[in-house]
Amino acid sequence: MTKGYWIARIDVRDAEAYKDYVAANGPAFAQFGGRFLVRGGRHEAVMGEARARNVVIEFPSYDDALACWHSDLYQAAKAKQRGGVEAEILVIEGYDGAQPTASEPPPPANPASE
Repeated sequence: MTKGYWIARIDVRDAEAYKDYVAANGPAFAQFGGRFLVRGGRHEAVMGEARARNVVIEFPSYDDALACWHSDLYQAAKAKQRGGVEAEILVIEGYDGAQPTASEPPPPANPASE
């Protein structure tokens, strides 16, 4: 089964509200099998603009990731932010297909898809 992910880019505007949110979100993530892969940490914007905080949470499936977002438990935790963040959050399906190998030539560039 393909995993699901939350990808979040966050600027915290109200540290106390964000602290309340962080203290409350764990039960929702645990209920849906969420696991932090990235939680803050060093980063460098190599293309485009960055936000101050980046988070990636892995779930057993896309459906679990989406169900967590829509759950009453998570929405109650999210309400504790009280508008104290600016963020983009994606719920996205993982990829289980073939991966590049050193012995394969790269595919030809397609400028129309970039």
